[in-house]
Amino acid sequence: MASPLHSVVLGLAIVSAIVAPTSSTSRGTLLHHGQKRPQPGLRVVLEQVDSGMNLTKYELIKRAIKRGERRMRSINAMLQSSSGIETPVYAGSGEYLMNVAIGTPASSLSAIMDTGSDLIWTQCEPCTQCFSQPTPIFNPQDSSSFSTLPCESQYCQDLPSESCYNDCQYTYGYGDGSSTQGYMATETFTFETSSVPNIAFGCGEDNQGFGQGNGAGLIGMGWGPLSLPSQLGVGQFSYCMTSSGSSSPSTLALGSAASGVPEGSPSTTLIHSSLNPTYYYITLQGITVGGDNLGIPSSTFQLQDDGTGGMIIDSGTTLTYLPQDAYNAVAQAFTDQINLSPVDESSSGLSTCFQLPSDGSTVQVPEISMQFDGGVLNLGEENVLISPAEGVICLAMGSSSQQGISIFGNIQQQETQVLYDLQNLAVSFVPTQCGAS
Repeated sequence: MASPLHSVVLGLAIVSAIVAPTSSTSRGTLLHHGQKRPQPGLRVVLEQVDSGMNLTKYELIKRAIKRGERRMRSINAMLQSSSGIETPVYAGSGEYLMNVAIGTPASSLSAIMDTGSDLIWTQCEPCTQCFSQPTPIFNPQDSSSFSTLPCESQYCQDLPSESCYNDCQYTYGYGDGSSTQGYMATETFTFETSSVPNIAFGCGEDNQGFGQGNGAGLIGMGWGPLSLPSQLGVGQFSYCMTSSGSSSPSTLALGSAASGVPEGSPSTTLIHSSLNPTYYYITLQGITVGGDNLGIPSSTFQLQDDGTGGMIIDSGTTLTYLPQDAYNAVAQAFTDQINLSPVDESSSGLSTCFQLPSDGSTVQVPEISMQFDGGVLNLGEENVLISPAEGVICLAMGSSSQQGISIFGNIQQQETQVLYDLQNLAVSFVPTQCGAS
């Protein structure tokens, strides 16, 4: 049964390149994408964002649900905006911290891994406005491998706006009011023991609205050209997230370190949207509860030509969200089969909840199965239930809107190796014990 979750700082990011010189240190510039070869394989330990906070498991759960709901609503609202609006949309921060090092000599920091955005950034000195972080703020003057990026750099041009001269400035704002501003640069990043030169990143000098647990910045893992997988040139990456509250570490693997999957593992086709190029859209065809096919049309989960609808897979959203009618069908079938008394936990952001038996008797939890185009993923009990209060269990799903986007969330991916095969356009799922050595 699911227990503590992790905090999410929500928001939709708007990126732009700004015309302005910078006073930051420059030790040479790169004019084009770095000539980095695909790495043989990188593996990084992930830490749950809230793991160091002195909160009860129920407080952690409620924080994560509320933030996940705001994240979903922000994504949904922006993706349903007018097709005439060309501002790119990003999900913002996520639920897991990566420990990395930056510069020469290396300076350690932690940053949030986010599959819903592309830009890599960290706070930099001199800082006009910076939030508190657990490690020293990176000072470019202390690194011999630091270089600012000019406007003619391809990485600068990969920002949505190219109206820039001299050095490349950026602004990155989030729907929750937080923002980061600074300049684009390249630097050597070290992941565990592997160092990679010429990673393009944002050096943030004015960073506002970020709260406790945000590390020192963000590592974008989306599908755009500025993300870490794109810059490394890897064709695949995977993560394996342990159950909420587990003392075992979660892991992220890139390139050859992202192992293959056994034949017959459930998979789904990845769909790339030209209107929303950062997100990883997947192909869900139906849902069963307790073996009963609910008859939800596959069109419910299809990405539309105008960029609305579809289902994205996201490591930074807590629950799985479905359009209203699909969610109602799942919730009703689950309620009919679990044979427990309903209880109101709407204040926690959960709509389908039940009182556990006072005598401690065993509860038969109906299995929920996701029918992807490449096989059926059967969700375990820990992927279906969440407990926001003593003696209460809830369905770890929610509704987006009638015609809204669907999000395959974090809880449904725990204790599963999730492999993104960017070359063959597929995501595969291998149920496993993620913390096992």
